[in-house]
Formats: sequence, C-alpha cells, structure tokens
Amino acid sequence: MFTVSTKKIVIILILIAASAFYWTNSGKQESKDGQFKTRSIEPGDIIQTISANGTLTPVVLVNVGTQVSGTVAKLHADYNDPVKVGQVLAELDPALLQAQLQQSKANLLSTQTALRIAMSKLKRNRLLKEKEFISPEALEVIEQEVEAARAQLAVSKAQVERDQTNLNYSIIRSPISGVVIARDVDIGQTVAANFQTPILFQIAKDLRQMQVNISVAEADIGQLHIGQSINFSVDAFQHRKFTGAVKQVRLNPTIQENVVTYNVVALVDNEDGALLPGMTANIHFVVNQKNNVLRVPNAALRYRPKDSESSASSKSTPAPSQSTVYRLSESKPAPISLTTGITDGNYTEIVQGEIQAGDLVIISEVADKKESESKFKLRVF
Repeated sequence: MFTVSTKKIVIILILIAASAFYWTNSGKQESKDGQFKTRSIEPGDIIQTISANGTLTPVVLVNVGTQVSGTVAKLHADYNDPVKVGQVLAELDPALLQAQLQQSKANLLSTQTALRIAMSKLKRNRLLKEKEFISPEALEVIEQEVEAARAQLAVSKAQVERDQTNLNYSIIRSPISGVVIARDVDIGQTVAANFQTPILFQIAKDLRQMQVNISVAEADIGQLHIGQSINFSVDAFQHRKFTGAVKQVRLNPTIQENVVTYNVVALVDNEDGALLPGMTANIHFVVNQKNNVLRVPNAALRYRPKDSESSASSKSTPAPSQSTVYRLSESKPAPISLTTGITDGNYTEIVQGEIQAGDLVIISEVADKKESESKFKLRVF
C-alpha cells in the first residue's frame, strides 16, 4: 500500500512526464510550412546606385579684391544684392593716391621742360658745329643729353599712367553680373594689398544653376561618366528629391590617410532658388536601371538551410553572377540556381533560372526562436 509520500512522488513524476511530452510534441505539431518566412517573386524596377556626399556651390564664384591699399570710405553693395557688370561695390579713400598722381604729373612737367631745354641746346650746338666752333665729341655729348631727357619723359608718362590706374582701382567694381553672397569689409576698415590681394566681396554669377562638388571613392569612380544622372537630397528639404547630371570627372586625386577619392562635378537646376551655396547633398549616382524585370529579394539570396551550412563551407565559392535560392517543396527547402544581374540593395535582377513570377522563396526560418524558448523553459522547470 502506497504511503502519502509515495503518492506525492508518483504525482510529481507524472507531471514531469506530461510536461516533457507536451513541450516535445508542441514543436513537432507545428507545420513545416510555418517554420519559414517566404516572399513572392514579382516583377518590378531596379535602380543600381552609388552613394556619396557633396557640397553645393555656384557654377561661377568670383572673389572681388583690390590691388591697392587704403581705407574703405563707402560701400554700395551688401549681402544678397544683385549687381551688374561694372557696378560700383565700394570706394577706398583716394587721398594718398590722388597726391601720388599729382606728384607724378609734376615730375612729367619737369621732364618735359628738361627735354625742351636739351633740344634748344642741341639746336644751337649744331649751328656751332657747322661753323666748326665746337668739336664733334662735344656735339655727341649734347645729343646724349637729349636722348636721356626723352627717356626720362617716357618714364614720367608711365608713372602718371600707373598712378592714374591705381586711383581708378580705389573704386571697386563688379567684374560680372550676379548676386553678392559675401561681404568681408566694413566702412572704415583698412585693407592692405602689399603681399596678397584681400577679398572684399564674393559674387555668384547665376544661382539658377548650381554645381555639386562630390567626393567619390576610387572603388566607384570607374562606374561614373560625363552626362550620368544623379539624384540627391539636402537636409533642408528631406522629403524632396533633386536631380542633376555629371559635368566633369576630375583626374586629380585627393589622398587622406591612404584613402583615395576623386572630385566629381555635377550640374543642378535651381530655378526656384531652394538650393543655397554650401548645402550638403546626399547623392545617389544612377549606375544602371532596369524596368519591369523579374526580381528576387536579397534576403532570399542570403538564406541557407541549417543542414547545408556545414557543407557550404567545403564547397567552392560560386561565380558573382550565380546565386542560389530556396523554395518549399514537400515542406522542405529545395535549392534553385539563378543567374543574377544588377541589384539596388533590396532586390536583385533575375537573368535566368527555373523560377517564375508568383513563386514563393524562403527568406528566413522562424522555428529557431520557439525551439530556444522551449529548451529554456524545460531547463528552468
């Protein structure tokens, strides 16, 4: 006859056996089809792109400076002002330049007077030479003095022209028609042009058309060419897409920390003026595009059944254009070989293979999580 303690032990053993039977059969009762996530093969568009970053700049940007030093006396242009060719932007104090010009003009008058005196002296000495009152050598000395006076006159004229030009340079004029995007001086500021030309204004020729300076990695530069289309967005208009075309692929590389990049210039229409100089563009180069082609999700190309993982490592690596996907056949993954084409990161083109639109391919397994949970619960129990 069983004692009370013996009955408790028997009941506990029965409960343990029942629990083990339930957890073991719960995983087996699930259909094999429910262990896999599948995706349908459908036709669609594939756009293969290359991503890069760039900076928007005006197509023509002119730095307006000054060749003479002085103090800014007047300003006639400010930020965002439209300007025309030859329009006055600023004026420097002309006092010193005018004084220098007056001094040069006085030197010119002096040399002109010296030349007239030398010419008169030469004329008299030629008469004396004809009467043989002076020697030929004395006449030659007078002729040299006349030539020296003429040379000095030419120097004085050049000095006047130079000082006049410097005075004209004190008036800063716009070299192109465009928009002032930067002004780096204020009234009363002194600019010195002794060693380098100071920049006073920056003028963009036409902001209705801009360019993007793009840094492209050396691994991608071979896929780009002139006229290639680009799509890009800017942070100021994240939900708006802009388009452009490659204008130039520059040959000069940029090397930083052994990373080689090339500068690519693309033209962009900006009729509404939404794009501003200096904006950062997130760019996608359209390398290739296929419309209404049969495509497979990239997750299906990455999927491998568990029982094939160990054997897959021993097999040789397939060609880049050859891939394998799996579809359910009698509740088991069946491999299908495909010849693939371009990809956009989410889908890949199917060039050739025994697969049709509407077929379901496996992208992942969902049984692993349940099995791990069941094992974990058994261990805890």
